[in-house]
Parts: sequence; C-alpha cells; structure tokens
Amino acid sequence: MPIGSGLTLKHLRCLTAVAEHRSLTAAAAARNLTTPAIHSQIKGLEAQVGRPVVFRAADGTGFDLTQAGRVLLRAADRIEASLSQAGAALDALAQGHQGHVTLSVVSTAKYFAPRLVRLLGDAAPEIAVRLRVGNRGAVIEDLEAGRADLAIMGRPPRRPVLEAEPLGPHPHGVILPPGHPLAGHDGFDPAALLAETFLSREQGSGTRTLMARFLDRFAEGVEPEMIEMDSNETIKQAVIAGLGVAFLSLHTVCDELATGRLVLLRGPAFPVMRHWYLMRPSETPPTNAARRIAEKIINLGGVYFPTLPCAPSAAPWAVRPAAPRNP
Repeated sequence: MPIGSGLTLKHLRCLTAVAEHRSLTAAAAARNLTTPAIHSQIKGLEAQVGRPVVFRAADGTGFDLTQAGRVLLRAADRIEASLSQAGAALDALAQGHQGHVTLSVVSTAKYFAPRLVRLLGDAAPEIAVRLRVGNRGAVIEDLEAGRADLAIMGRPPRRPVLEAEPLGPHPHGVILPPGHPLAGHDGFDPAALLAETFLSREQGSGTRTLMARFLDRFAEGVEPEMIEMDSNETIKQAVIAGLGVAFLSLHTVCDELATGRLVLLRGPAFPVMRHWYLMRPSETPPTNAARRIAEKIINLGGVYFPTLPCAPSAAPWAVRPAAPRNP
C-alpha cells in the first residue's frame, strides 16, 4: 500500500516516542508537545498509511505498536540514522575532510580501537573516522539501522547478512587473582574450576556466549555460580579483589598480566582462539570513504592489536586428574 505524500518526520518521531514510553502523555513530555498534539500526530500518521499504528495493551499498561507501526518504526530508525550520518558528514566537510566513516566496535575492541582510529587518521587524513562502542547487540543494530558503515566484532551474526573479513586472532582465557589455588600449574582440575564463582558479562555478549561453550566442555550438567557485571573493567577489578574468576578476551587484560595483577589459568584448552572480523552490510554499496577505510584496516595487518606479555602458545598442557572424592 502506498504511503500518503503528507507523511512527515514529525509523524515518525512522535511514533518513536510512543513506542519508547508506551504513553501519550510521556511521549508528549519527551517531545515537548501536549498530549492532544501527540494524539493528533498519531492520527495523522494513521491517515497517511491507511491503518492503525498503535493500540492500547490488553492489560491496560500503555500503548503498543501494531505490525504496521513496527514497520514504520524500523523505517524511522533508519531515517534518523541517515540524518545522523549526514550530520556527521557535514561536520567532516566543515573541518576540511573529504569523507566520513562511522566504525562501530564491540566493547572488547575498545582496548585497541582508539589506536586503530589514530593509525587510520595517519593513513587517510582526508577521511574523518567516528568511533562507536557498544555490546554485540548494539553493534548489530548499528549495522541494521545504517548507523555504521563498518564494524569490528568476533563471530559474524546470521542476520543481517554481512561481508566479513578476518583481521586477526582473538585469544580468550580464564583469569585468576595472583596466589589463587588454580594458578601456577600446567593443568587444572575441571571440577575445581567449575566450583569457582564466574564473574561474567551480560547474556547476549559475545564473550558470555563463548564462555558458556567453553564451560560446557567440562560441565557435564554442572552450572557454576555466575555473577553478571556490566563491563570488562568491572570484572577485572572484581577478580583482582578476589571475588571470583572470569573468562575474558586476553586483549582486555594485557596490562594486568604484564604487571602481575592477574594470572592466567593454564590447560589444554587455552587459549580459546577466535578471530576478529571487519564487517560491512552486503546489501548496501559502501561509500568510497568506507571502501578506502576498510582497505586501510585490512592492510594494517593487525598491528593495532594489543601485545600479550607472554604470547599464548599451543602447547598441549594437560588437565590434571580430578582429586578423589569422598564416598
């Protein structure tokens, strides 16, 4: 069904506010409008698309979007992303740049992404590179909504369909506080490891998913105690304080390993090796600036990755046999 020519950005922004707040009054406050004005904008939007876009929830808790409303919300997100990108490009032009690229990276990559951006500035000074940092879900949303031209993360998602180029190895391991009973051995008792409290990122993060797969190799139905924390920095400080152990990207703990504030668990499964990938939407042709920056990132050959104080080897460390259990 064609959309009426009278549909405006104000219509869509009012719909976005209602979707976020689930209340006409709260949406009006967020948009600095009156409640009748928000109601009028929603009715005008429905007239343009020829069908309802919101409905009152059955439990009376507020307003939800219809299927048509959700379609329009996705379109509104992409429009806002395009306007944001246009604004950044205009700022870049005002500063004398010839192009602009937004690079979105997962939070684990913040330990090398600033250095990468500096190297890109040296290699392509005519292009302004803006950095966005978020969890895996946020980076995927950036790519879907058009808020990012390029992204760096681990395992490529199934959706959206992306072009992925491997950039280099991404080692993971279990970190311990100095003096921990599991430290200093070329092997470990899986039962002893599973008895530890694991300090973990939130559900849905790439590190959390990889940690779950690693522990499943030894767990045999045993679920270790988990405490969720919202950042790698918080997790590192909690491990140093002796609150538990953690499964993290080794690129996040290079300084702490070098100074001895943290140590690595040694065993046959370590390091758990994954890769970093550079990703770009496959359905949208990249701009010339994005194509040039992607080539620069690939050609840098991973020189921006942190250097581990003792590079993980592939030595076949043994798992120590489990201690005998009392009957």
